[in-house]
Amino acid sequence: MEFKFSPEDESFRQQLRAFVDAELPAGWEESLPAFSPQEASMATRQASGKVLNAIAPRLPALIGGSADLSPSTNTHLKDFEDSHLSARGRNFHFGIREHGMGAILNGMALHGGIRPYGATFLVFSDYMRPSIRLAALMDQRVVYIFTHDSIGLGQDGPTHQPIEHLLCLRAVPNLTVLRPADATETAEAWELALRRANGPTAILLTRQGIPVLDRSGCEGMVHRGGYVLRDGDGATLIATGSEVHVALEAAELLSGEGISLRVVSMPCVEAFDTQEQSYRESVLGGLPTATLEAGVTMGWHRFAGPDGLVMGLDHFGASSPWQRIAEEWGFTGRAVADRIADWLG
Repeated sequence: MEFKFSPEDESFRQQLRAFVDAELPAGWEESLPAFSPQEASMATRQASGKVLNAIAPRLPALIGGSADLSPSTNTHLKDFEDSHLSARGRNFHFGIREHGMGAILNGMALHGGIRPYGATFLVFSDYMRPSIRLAALMDQRVVYIFTHDSIGLGQDGPTHQPIEHLLCLRAVPNLTVLRPADATETAEAWELALRRANGPTAILLTRQGIPVLDRSGCEGMVHRGGYVLRDGDGATLIATGSEVHVALEAAELLSGEGISLRVVSMPCVEAFDTQEQSYRESVLGGLPTATLEAGVTMGWHRFAGPDGLVMGLDHFGASSPWQRIAEEWGFTGRAVADRIADWLG
């Protein structure tokens, strides 16, 4: 960014303040890419990479990198140099040191003039938890990109498959956790993260390809935290991330069996909790409630209630192609539909 100024120039002072505060330029959101349901299945990590590269030219303060391989996390800004090759570089190679990366991101945010992001696999968020906690404590605008967000990562097995990590991140005060359901929700998640004024944001992304959903009438709803994706009056099924399309498949199957299932996408529990009570009640519908997420079930009972159905994983993963794991552990439309039908009796 170039500054043209004289010592008494008020416009310079405004430009400088905007730079130090890393303010978002007017109209930057117009560069966010659009995704169509007609597109092939796409991993949300891939969609995030498309978003980053689309908005980076409009956001000179957006700088970051990965503590893992950038091709795995899709975080490389293709039109910009690496920081170790140029003082103007915007791509950082932090090395395999997640806690160190988190500390560096905090320092960049505290310095001002930078909107930093850092990426690694979700399971390795454990290594940087102290840095995340400090960012939340200090109200720093750091964005964490956590990819390979479930058992869907496949053959890397239980050492790399996050089970309890969603719950652990949601337990950090002042940390906003986003788990988008498809490419379009991923773009909206980035917009929410960058508009956040006080505190860090974690965006959790899939390794495996998932459908781009038809969200007609639901555009821009990620900022609400949760919203009705498919209406129904028999029961409500809340799902997040890669399980949302499974919930929709289950709803379609159940409709043929005389059960009307409302599907709620809840990409951000924290944002949903801040909505007015009337909106939250309108989304949940006062219906028997089930939840679906490929992680520990703890925490979801407050939505499902004592008579609800909470579907998740309270054990570690396994080494197998993700499609087989989904079959074995009930994360398919047919398996979810059968469990809901049994639950409703």
